[in-house]
Amino acid sequence: MVSVDGDATGVGGVRTDAGEWEREPGPSDSLRTFGAVVQALREHSGLSRTEFGDRVRYSKHTVESVELGRRMPDEAFVERGEEATGNTGALRKAARHLTRGEAGLAAWFRRWARLEREALSLCTYECRLVPGLLQSEAYARAVFEGTIPLHTDEHLEAQLSVRMERQTILRDRPTVPFSFIVEEHVFRRRFGDVAAMRELYDHVLERSAPRNVTLQVVPLAAGLHACLDGPVQVLETPEGRRLGYSEGQQNGRLISDRKEVSLVCQRYETLRSQALNPVDSRVLLERLRGEL
Repeated sequence: MVSVDGDATGVGGVRTDAGEWEREPGPSDSLRTFGAVVQALREHSGLSRTEFGDRVRYSKHTVESVELGRRMPDEAFVERGEEATGNTGALRKAARHLTRGEAGLAAWFRRWARLEREALSLCTYECRLVPGLLQSEAYARAVFEGTIPLHTDEHLEAQLSVRMERQTILRDRPTVPFSFIVEEHVFRRRFGDVAAMRELYDHVLERSAPRNVTLQVVPLAAGLHACLDGPVQVLETPEGRRLGYSEGQQNGRLISDRKEVSLVCQRYETLRSQALNPVDSRVLLERLRGEL
């Protein structure tokens, strides 16, 4: 079963526009990279670990742990480290990409997940499963439990935790527009018992209620449309650049070519006009819930 939004683990990469496969970093690579930057700047400034530790007000052993990628630095370490090494801005920029670990994210999805956290807007079209940002916990668990190959209970819980944590961006970023277009048959697909289905509908209705979140359902009667090539997402970066992302079996593709992204956006906007408006979409979901 495909794990929508890449919230799974596996071996893969992000395919670049040149057609090559870029290996995504492992869970500790971002820490090791940041540590290497700290060490390089410290040595360039002519400071020993003890001297650097005195300036950032941490022990020599803490500095060593950070440089070896074994410890997550806090904001104070980053800011004082900047001051100690000449305020180049390198540590602040490197710190933006730090993660404690990404055990619940597919290798090919990690880069998109990082972009997602800083996006100025996010548009999602889904025709397979309820989008990860809208899934109830029971629904997400059912998705992971049906994934092949089977995972351990610990692995499954890690995936579930990451998926639920990702949903906080809908609440924590109230000025960012989130648009979702989902096929009606996705919401009709049964899982679990009646209570689980009702919980899913309630969860989707709750998550899509804020003013910055728009949910549109493509009704079964809409027929064929321009997005039949598969699910796709589009976001706008803080620099005003638009990027796309598509996902398939055991892989994901970051779309950065401007012409291709423009084409994806045209398809999305066309489908937006063919889907039910947000009010009618909510009415449909409430009706499906009542029919259970």
